Amino acid sequence: MSPGSRGGLRVVLAGGGSAGHVNPLLATANAVRRRVPDADIRVLGTAEGLEARLVPERGYPLTVVPKVPFPRRPDTRALRFPGALRRAVATAAGAIRESDAQVVVGFGGYVATPAYLAARRAGVPIVIHEQNARPGLANRLGARFTERVATTFASTELPHATQVGLPLREEIRTLDRDARSAEARAEFGLDEGRPTLLVFGGSLGAQRLNDAFAAAGADLLAAGIQVLHLTGAGKDVEVPDADPRTGARYVARDYTDRMDLAYSVADLAVCRAGAGTVCELAAVGLPAVYVPLPIGNGEQRLNAREVVEAGGGLLVEDAQVGPAWVRGVVLPLLHDPSRLEAMAVAAAEHGDRDAADRMVDLILEAAGGAR
Repeated sequence: MSPGSRGGLRVVLAGGGSAGHVNPLLATANAVRRRVPDADIRVLGTAEGLEARLVPERGYPLTVVPKVPFPRRPDTRALRFPGALRRAVATAAGAIRESDAQVVVGFGGYVATPAYLAARRAGVPIVIHEQNARPGLANRLGARFTERVATTFASTELPHATQVGLPLREEIRTLDRDARSAEARAEFGLDEGRPTLLVFGGSLGAQRLNDAFAAAGADLLAAGIQVLHLTGAGKDVEVPDADPRTGARYVARDYTDRMDLAYSVADLAVCRAGAGTVCELAAVGLPAVYVPLPIGNGEQRLNAREVVEAGGGLLVEDAQVGPAWVRGVVLPLLHDPSRLEAMAVAAAEHGDRDAADRMVDLILEAAGGAR
C-alpha cells in the first residue's frame, strides 16, 4: 500500500525507557488525538521500559523493538551491535510500513535510532523532540535526517533546532493546584494550613535525598512542617512518627501515579533535575530546590539552569545535601512564605503548558499540512 492511500492522519511515535521519554511521547499522542480525533497513532518502544506498561494503558498500540544500546567500548557487545541494529531497524520498518505512516516522531532513547533509520530508508518524514538541554546520541543522529527538530530548552545545540518546550501530561498541563489542594491532602493524609515539603527523586528515587531528609525528618516535624516523601520504587526509608507537640506528619511512599496531587499539596519541592521534572514544576508554579544527578554528562544541571536564573528555583550540588543542609537551608525557606510566593510566580512565568500543541503543528506540517 503506498503512502497516502489510506485516509486520515497516520503517525508513528518512537521513544521510551524512562519517564522522561515516555511522558512527552504520550502527551504528544494525546494532543494529536485532540486535534485529529480519527488519527491512527502507533508507538514503537522496548519491552523493558515504562512504555511497555504506560502506552497500552493509554490505549495506543505498541510495537516492541529490540533494545540496542550503542556500544561504549570494543567488546563482544560491539561485535553483536551491527546485527542487533539491523534486526531493530527491520522491526521498526515493518511497523512503519504496516501503518502506512505519514510521519515518524522520535523522542530519543534506544528505540529512536532504529526508527529514524527505518523512516529515512522508507522516505517517511521525521520529526524529533529532544527533552534535555544536552542532546542524546539518538537525536544527534536523527537531526541529520530532518529539518523538523524540536527542543525543550533554547540552549540545546542540534541542527535545525526550534524551541517548543516539553509536551506535558494532560493532568499536569491543565492543573490548578489551588483547586485540587483539598483532594491532594485527602489522598496523602496531610493537614490543611501547614507548610508542606515534597521530596522526590523520580520513579527510581534518589538515595542522597532519601538519607538526608529521613535523618532530618524529626527536625522538620518539630518545626511544624509536614513532609510528603516519594522514595522510589523498592526503596524503603525509615521516617519519624508524627511530632506529638506540633502534630506534623512525615508521609513516605515509594511511588505515586498522582504527581498532579503531589504538586497540589506542596509549598516547595526538593528533587532531581530531569527535564520532565523541571518543566512540570515550572508549568504548575511550584518552587523547587534542584539537586542535579552528579553522574552522566551534566544535562540535569543544564536542564534547571533557565528556571533557576529566572528566580523559580534554587540549585544545589549533590555533595552538599545532608541533614545539616536540610535544617539550615530547606527548613528556613519553608518558613519564608513571601520568598516562596515570589519563587512560585517566577516559576509559573517561566513555565510553558502549550508545547504539545506546537509539536502537533510540526507533525501536521510534516504529514502534509494542517487539517
